[in-house]
Amino acid sequence: MSADALAEEAREARLRLARQLQELHRLHLALLAEARAAKRFTAAGRPLIEIELIADVLEQYLSATDAFLMNMRGRMEARLALLRRGEPQLNGRPEDAPGHGGFWLLFSRLCAVLQRIARKLG
Repeated sequence: MSADALAEEAREARLRLARQLQELHRLHLALLAEARAAKRFTAAGRPLIEIELIADVLEQYLSATDAFLMNMRGRMEARLALLRRGEPQLNGRPEDAPGHGGFWLLFSRLCAVLQRIARKLG
C-alpha cells in the first residue's frame, strides 16, 4: 500500500474515532440530563427512587467503562513488542534514523496511558 493510501486511511480512521467520541459525549450528556431529572423523585418525597436510579446508572457505567479499559489495555500491552519493532532504523542504528525521536515520544505516550489505566483499574 502506498504512503498516500496509508495516510488517507489513517485520516479516515481518525475521523471515524472522532465521530464515535462525539457520540459518546452526546450519550454522556443524555445520561447527565436523565440523572438531573431524577431529582424530581426526591422533590416528590421519594428520595429512595433517585438514589436507586443513580446508583444503578453509576454502577453500570463504571462496569462498562472498566471492561472497555481492561480490554483495550490487554490488547495494546500484547502488541507492545510488535509495535516496538516498528522503530525506524538507519543502517542498523535506530538513533540515527529520521523519526526516531517521534516514534519514541508516541510509544512512551501509549505506555503512559496504559500505566494510567492500570492504576485506575487497581
